Amino acid sequence: MAYYLAIDIGASSGRHIVGWQENGAILSKEVYRFPNGVREENGHLVWDTEALVSSVKQGIAAAKAEFPHIESLSIDTWGVDYVLIKGEDELYPVYAYRDSRTEEVIASVHGKISFSGLYRRTGCQFQPFNTVYQLYADKLSGRLEGVTDMLMMPEYLMWKLCGVKAREFTNATTTGMVNAQTGEFDMEIVEALGYPEHLFPKLSHPGAVIGEYEGIKVVLCATHDTASAVEGIPMEGKHPYISSGTWSLLGVKTPEPITDASSEKANYSNEGGVGYNRYQKNIMGMWLVNELQRELCPDMKFPEIVKLAEASSCDALVDANAPEFLAPRSMKEAFDAAAGGMLTIGDYFRCAYRSLALSYKRAIDDLEANTTCSYEKLYIVGGGAKNSSLNRLTEEASGKKVIALPIEASALGNLKIQMEVK
Repeated sequence: MAYYLAIDIGASSGRHIVGWQENGAILSKEVYRFPNGVREENGHLVWDTEALVSSVKQGIAAAKAEFPHIESLSIDTWGVDYVLIKGEDELYPVYAYRDSRTEEVIASVHGKISFSGLYRRTGCQFQPFNTVYQLYADKLSGRLEGVTDMLMMPEYLMWKLCGVKAREFTNATTTGMVNAQTGEFDMEIVEALGYPEHLFPKLSHPGAVIGEYEGIKVVLCATHDTASAVEGIPMEGKHPYISSGTWSLLGVKTPEPITDASSEKANYSNEGGVGYNRYQKNIMGMWLVNELQRELCPDMKFPEIVKLAEASSCDALVDANAPEFLAPRSMKEAFDAAAGGMLTIGDYFRCAYRSLALSYKRAIDDLEANTTCSYEKLYIVGGGAKNSSLNRLTEEASGKKVIALPIEASALGNLKIQMEVK
């Protein structure tokens, strides 16, 4: 029996999942889980990469203790964030995407190359935390001086395991610097912004074997967790999906990127898939709900929270994608300022769930208009798929048949890619 290890790390937790095949199906077992999250340091939000590396290695040890003969492993994480390297040494701090350091540089970037110009070349949606803006903040602060490498988070973690610095395609497409037509870093963007060209070598693709860690092959999966999640959805035909976690990534597979004016206006992104394009949109997602729970009722479980939301008659709505919800000091206060009139805990959560469902509906309307296709079904995977109330609200708002699959889709996609390596 061949066993494979998927290390799937999100913004709030990571998990090690061992998978194998039986009778044509992928079976899996979670063997290790660890917390993750940003911390505040000198007024900035940063990642504790040393803790991440330690947790990754501890989880591998736990997996080997239960499954001694593991064929290969791979790591997927969120996109956008990266580690700067000088030779063999990391440059600290490692900033987190919710940090506000890019706010003052976005206008300067667009002064060098307009967002429309960026979008035509990359098809990457505007987000204030896109790597293209983070790097400009690094440039202005002098942090790029002497830097030899830029590794996206999963590439960095795999380098710490096997000593090889790889650059993987799907995660690179979250940077806002990969040309939608060539599938490589767009050196005209790099030159226009004055970034060191050596930080942007040719990209590798999912399925590449890059090294070894303690006798286990280290393989590139689709290292952007949403790219792996889309690979892990057992979907019949072509339908929209939502990978529902801290973020809700709503999209559909397309043969080629769609970078027209309508897509730019709708702020749809084109990101790498395994042999296809992911035409998708970032929606704030369960971050809203998780932060409300942390602030309002940290000891309450979500089934109880859902009951309170369903008992509420609050009709308030907010724009789930508004920037004030990205990293507020208080999510409750952000909701109060945006909507007001909420009196009970259930009111806040009903507002959040209804607002998310409405944002999904609007995103699907844009999706259908821009792809000139009509869809009957909507697949939802990830932790958010467990929320039957939100699924029902989404079905009512969108008019689509919701197929909720509360599976670890990113880990399954990660495993699937490893299993296909020859």
